[in-house]
Amino acid sequence: MTGNYTPAFPPPGGRRTVRIPAQPTPWAQATTAPPTADRPGRDRYLDLLRSIALVRVVVYHVFGWAWLTVLFPSMGVMFALAGSLMARSLARPALGVIRGRVRRLLPPMWVLSLTVVPVLFWIGWKPVKEEGIWWFIKLGCYILPVGAPPYPDASGSPGGLLEQSWADQAVGPLWYIRAYLWFVLASPLLLKAFRKLPWATMLAPLGLTAVFGTGLVTVPGAAGEGLVDFAVFGSCWILGFAHHEGVLRRLPRHLVISSAAILMAFGLWWASGHLTEEGWNLDEIPLAQAAWSLGFCVILLQYAPSWQRLPGRLARWDGLVTLANNRAVTIYLWHNLLIMATSPLIDELWNVPWVGDHLGTYIDSSYAVLMLLMVWPLLAVTILAVGWVEDIAAKRSPRLWLAGAPARRRHAHSPR
Repeated sequence: MTGNYTPAFPPPGGRRTVRIPAQPTPWAQATTAPPTADRPGRDRYLDLLRSIALVRVVVYHVFGWAWLTVLFPSMGVMFALAGSLMARSLARPALGVIRGRVRRLLPPMWVLSLTVVPVLFWIGWKPVKEEGIWWFIKLGCYILPVGAPPYPDASGSPGGLLEQSWADQAVGPLWYIRAYLWFVLASPLLLKAFRKLPWATMLAPLGLTAVFGTGLVTVPGAAGEGLVDFAVFGSCWILGFAHHEGVLRRLPRHLVISSAAILMAFGLWWASGHLTEEGWNLDEIPLAQAAWSLGFCVILLQYAPSWQRLPGRLARWDGLVTLANNRAVTIYLWHNLLIMATSPLIDELWNVPWVGDHLGTYIDSSYAVLMLLMVWPLLAVTILAVGWVEDIAAKRSPRLWLAGAPARRRHAHSPR
């Protein structure tokens, strides 16, 4: 227990000592009385940001436009929002919160694993022959993703129903689950450190990124990849703590915004000297990603309104925003596979009478646009097919299309 309190029993001698609590410091006021603590329900502004982040991820993976990573750093935003919600949940006992978060995270991942791994074996993956018995231990990362799940570098066939890169596309999104799990497990300690040394704790991941994300120090294998991801997005996660605790609202706005602008300028400057073959792809430039994402999220959260409902014209999107937030894990895990699934469907247009002969040029020139248009119905079908697993994982009554009022929990006091 922290803070001033009155002992439950009198001290020796029979007299109870009454302590007068000292006046809290400004920092204590910021951390012990968060302005969001008395607001019931979800913050629709945060829900809207998460929805935009998911849409941006899908659009980026369809078109491959590197500049989208600068326009809206989706992963940094998603980790910042998750950090804010985690800080809110840690008002309850930490062990129960961690157990609840892990329970909500893993079942949707298991559904994907049960789909992908059997297909890998069916089309000829023989990891035991290649790697030996050690492979069975690594296979456990499909159950508890503390590391990178194994998969073959090439699987399928060129021009076939499953092209050679499909395994990488299917398993790739699991890095997010791994990073999220690491943050969840570390959050109780990170939150304590943040309350004692807020700025040092928030900026420490940037320092780690400068060490591990630039090649100054290299940790090989999956451990190194996980460490870099943890460092790159660690400041955004801890920024979520600051948002929940009300710290940003208590700082002078001009100071917050100017500091964020300096961070973002540094991120762009670093990226300009480390451009990849794709150009301004911050996903491949860790230090630029970390600095730009942190500054970007600071601005988003500094100006964050508190919406119980989406205002004005945004209200028409309320159902889709609700659906995206209640099926966020499903959407993120499956979107890459579904983008790939659009290709054979679009190719069938060539076999449609008249369409292939007269519109073939347009099909070629608008291929990516057609992929984007077709992936949403496929996502809708996937949500109907497996999205309800997220309800069961959250101890809600399963619903096929959770776009209205939230379903009632089976247990009123189950951890979020």
